[in-house]
Amino acid sequence: MDIPIWLFIYVDSCLFLIFYLYVRKIKKRIGFQLGMNISMVMGGMIAMLSGVLFILQFPFHFTYITMLSALIGMGSGAVFGKLFDHETFVAGLTNGAVVGLMAPMIGTVVEMPGRFVLGLHILFAMSMVMILSSVIRS
Repeated sequence: MDIPIWLFIYVDSCLFLIFYLYVRKIKKRIGFQLGMNISMVMGGMIAMLSGVLFILQFPFHFTYITMLSALIGMGSGAVFGKLFDHETFVAGLTNGAVVGLMAPMIGTVVEMPGRFVLGLHILFAMSMVMILSSVIRS
């Protein structure tokens, strides 16, 4: 892979923070159904990205990476869910945990990690575009 994994992690963290600040600013315009989708998508995508990127960076620390990606997914889903209501908080928390537990398993069996990471980031960008368009229309 030509681009270092830490650069991907940095860009993902910056996008997460910018998107969180944007959603927090306009949370009054967002209904609870869209809030539920936002917390589940962001919790799941951040857990998936962190789990795959960390397992590719540290392939022999599977247990620690699994716990870390689950915690990152739980935290990101909970942070977005807490913007809206308690049910959204719980949904984001549990979705982030489940995806965080599965992501390192997916990352260990990838045969072409460069293309897989690129595909994950394209999926992340497309999901953020869809969420942003839904927020603008709400």
